[in-house]
Parts: sequence; C-alpha cells; structure tokens
Amino acid sequence: MSAWWMRARTGAHGPGWRPRRRLVAFPHAGGWPSAFRAWWPLLPADVELLVAQLPGRGARIGEESLTRVEPIVDALSRDLADQEPLPYAVIGHSFGSVLGYELTRVMEQKGLAPALLAVSARQPPCFPGEPPFAHLGSDARLLEHLTEIGGLSPQLTERADLVQPVLRAIRADLEAMGRYERPMSATGVPILALGAVDDPVVVAERLHLWSLETTGGFRRSMFTGGHFYLYDRANAAVVIRHLMADVPTARSEVSDRSLPSRPESVPVAPRSDSPERKHSEHHR
Repeated sequence: MSAWWMRARTGAHGPGWRPRRRLVAFPHAGGWPSAFRAWWPLLPADVELLVAQLPGRGARIGEESLTRVEPIVDALSRDLADQEPLPYAVIGHSFGSVLGYELTRVMEQKGLAPALLAVSARQPPCFPGEPPFAHLGSDARLLEHLTEIGGLSPQLTERADLVQPVLRAIRADLEAMGRYERPMSATGVPILALGAVDDPVVVAERLHLWSLETTGGFRRSMFTGGHFYLYDRANAAVVIRHLMADVPTARSEVSDRSLPSRPESVPVAPRSDSPERKHSEHHR
C-alpha cells in the first residue's frame, strides 16, 4: 500500500479476505486518516476503506505538507489507479470535498470513475475563496476558530508539541484551498451533497449548488451535529448506507478474467452553465 493511502481493516477482515467494493475517503483540513475511525466497524463486510494520508500527518508527520491541490491529487490518483480495480465511491469532508471532487475528475479521465461522489460540509467551487484567508491568521486566532467549531479539544491547545504539527498541516490545506480555482469542466459522476443544518462554517443553502458541478445525477441530504457531524457514529451509519447503495458488487473472479483490467478512457463532460461568482466565504 502506498504512503498516500491508509487501508482500514477491522477484526472481521481475516488474512484471506478480499474486498468486492471500495470506499475512498478524504478527511477535513489537517485531518489524519483516523478521522474516519468511527466508520470502520460500520462498513459492509465486502467493502474496503481507503483513507487519504497526506504529508505532514499520520505516519507521514515528518514530511513537509503540500500547499496546492494539483500535486496532491496527482499523487493520490496515480496510486489509486494502481490498486486492484473495484467498484467504488468517493467521499470528502470539508477540504476533503475539494480533493474528492478533483480526484473524481482525474479518475474519470483515466476511465476509472467512481459510481458516486459525496461532498460533505463544503461550499461548491462556484464560490471562490477571498481574503481574509484563514491560513494567514495568527496561531491564537486559528486555534480559537478550531476550538469553536469542534475541530480541536480545548485541552490540546496547551500542548505545543502536539498543536504545532496540527497547525502546520491545517495551514497548508487551507492555503491549498485558497489557491484552488473552479475547473472549466464538470464531472459526469453523480454527486451527493451532505451537510449539517447547524454547521457554523458552511451555509447550508449553498450545498445544492454542487448540482452545477456534475452532468450526472444530484441529491442532497442534511443532518445535525455541527461542522464535524460526519464523524458521529449514527450519522456515519446513515451516510454509509447512502454511499454503498450506489456501488455495485464486483464481478466474480472468473467473470473478471474475460474483462479488460482497465476500461477505455472517457472525455470529461463540458460545463453546461456557470453561476455568478460574486458570493464568497473564507471559512472552510
């Protein structure tokens, strides 16, 4: 397994276990793969969970974080394309929604598109970021903001040895998000937009505008639980059901031998419309 992905396993997965479906997950800004830990025991027995592990966090905490979306997605997509082909869905939370969206577009160009893209707690790309950018603020202000939205325990703020690596990773991700620009073409993959009605960061009414980023199907589902509602076990169980209902089971090994290992590449659909870009928000 590449350093860019962490494969989550549970006690139900024995030595001979072989997945027949896959879920690809992207945590929030500065998030470690362990952010999806509550999801592990909730997954169907035939589903493999791959969680993105960016430089500067998790097992890669000693590496320098990247500050642009493009090289991150390039590395993640190349490694994902090298994995055993399985039907899969993609989910990203907050900043992870941007990575999930861009990875979906790249994998679509490779002919390896997911069955579904789920974007959570993140405004659509038609709302570009504008100053003041959060990554340029002081440590004190950033820590205050993270604590207010439930992204950091107040007790942790007193541990400089733990806080500084977290802040470096968060700043890098926020800078990458600030530099990110809406692509010229949409994806043909269906999108499921997810959010919380009590999220203090994202304007819930804007989530439906993710429908402009796909020429495929679109639907929206709302929850409660603040900005990090997705990591709540009860909410996670519902979201997993939504996601995996759209992902077919892989064909049997015998049937797969008669199929090419990679489908032909398909063009990305052109964007059919472009919304006004006068609105923006700098919160992530």
